Amino acid sequence: MKITKLNKSIFFKGLLPLAIIISIIFNPLRVYSEIAETEINGDLINASSEFLRDLDFETWQLVAYKSPLFEDKLILRVIGYPGNLRIDHPTSLQVNSGRKQWFLSDKTSLNFELVNDGRQAAAEFDLDELINNIDKNRPLRLSLSGVFSELPVPPFVVKEWRSLK
Repeated sequence: MKITKLNKSIFFKGLLPLAIIISIIFNPLRVYSEIAETEINGDLINASSEFLRDLDFETWQLVAYKSPLFEDKLILRVIGYPGNLRIDHPTSLQVNSGRKQWFLSDKTSLNFELVNDGRQAAAEFDLDELINNIDKNRPLRLSLSGVFSELPVPPFVVKEWRSLK
C-alpha cells in the first residue's frame, strides 16, 4: 500500500509535469495565417489578408497580393474600418523594424477602382521595396501620417508576405 502511494506521488509530482513540459517544448502552439483567393479589382488573386489593431485599438485590414496592374509587383492594401476614415494621397507608408526604416511609395492613384471609391478608406503601397530588403520574418511597425501612428505587424504575417514573392 505504501509503495503504491509512493509511486503515485512520484508520478504526479515529478513525471507528469516533466512530460507536459517536454511536450510543450517539442510541440509548441503554432500561430499562422493563410494565403487564400481573394477578389481584388474584380479578379480572384492569391492574397494574404489580416485584420490588425493599431495602438489606438482601431482595426485595419492589410491585404498583400501580386498585382497584375503593377507588373506583378507585391502590393500592400491598407483598409480602414468601419470605413468613415479618409486617407489623403499621395502619402508614404513608414515601416520600422529595429533600427531599420523604409518608406513605401503610394500606388493608390494608379488603381482606378480605389480612385473612384467614394469612401477613400483604402490605400495601396509598393511592398516589393520592403520584401526585397528583409531576409527574416521580423516584427514590423507601420505608420501612416495623419491616419495611424503605429500598427504592429507580427512575424507570421511578414512570413506570409514573403511567401507571396
